[in-house]
Amino acid sequence: MSVARIGEFGLIDRVTARLPQQAACLLGPGDDGAVLAAPDGRVVASTDVLVEGRHFRRDWSAARDVGHRAAAANLADIAAMGASPTALLVALCMPPDLDPAWVEELADGLAAEAAIVGASVIGGDMSASPTLTIAVTALGDLGGRAPVVRSGARAGHVVALAGRSGYAAAGYTVLSRGFRTPKLLVEAYRRPEVPYAAGPHAARLGATAMIDVSDGLLADLGHVARASGVGIDVRRDAFEVPRQMRDAAQALGVDPYSWILGGGDDHALAATFPPAVALPDPWRVVGRVTEGAGVTVDGAAYDGPAGWDHFR
Repeated sequence: MSVARIGEFGLIDRVTARLPQQAACLLGPGDDGAVLAAPDGRVVASTDVLVEGRHFRRDWSAARDVGHRAAAANLADIAAMGASPTALLVALCMPPDLDPAWVEELADGLAAEAAIVGASVIGGDMSASPTLTIAVTALGDLGGRAPVVRSGARAGHVVALAGRSGYAAAGYTVLSRGFRTPKLLVEAYRRPEVPYAAGPHAARLGATAMIDVSDGLLADLGHVARASGVGIDVRRDAFEVPRQMRDAAQALGVDPYSWILGGGDDHALAATFPPAVALPDPWRVVGRVTEGAGVTVDGAAYDGPAGWDHFR
């Protein structure tokens, strides 16, 4: 069986039948466009793309895992704006000989991750392509709040993190060396655990800047530093190295802090707050905003990889 045999519209029918619609979706798949409620009167939008061989491998991850990852990468961006995700639009380009069961399982993963935040997969597009590519657009609602942008950090603010850092990067390294354990790290790469609720909560607490850590903590904090015209210093001792990561790093000859400080794909949320704000779980302080420019670690320049660059 292949997608070419059942055809575009047969595949669309099979996929859309697997996509439950949440309350914000007023009209789901089936027409030229979906209709989504926007109670705030504003819509936060973000898009991301996953390309086979560049962002995922089918021999490393099941289709459902890829669906979870594709959704999480976009839903995290919405949360990082202080908004609540409401919907996903998905464009899928695939080889004609792809098994339709793979596409159905991908849809299951997308829908399951979206359901975590009460969002729906409300439509999209399909096309033939020699390279399997998944493009996702996420939409969200601010709930009457101002968006939390990257340019609001000020000297004296604290830098805090919600979520894990380094787990997915460690899992990627483990898989790339031909191993499938430790399970904690491999599963973190396959399906990130994103603290979605922490984004809107941070906005309510008074976060001054926020970003989704998708490319590496230091690299993404660098975006905040540049947008805000400040420096940021990160404390290495703010991060606990879990046993599985420590053991894997020792076995593979890797500094675990290169994963924690420079690894992406966990989709933690990093934010800055005025120092007087009492930060509840899952937020923890990992550094501070300073006068100057750039990102340092323990007051000094970091000589390891700061993060991922798609064109390097």
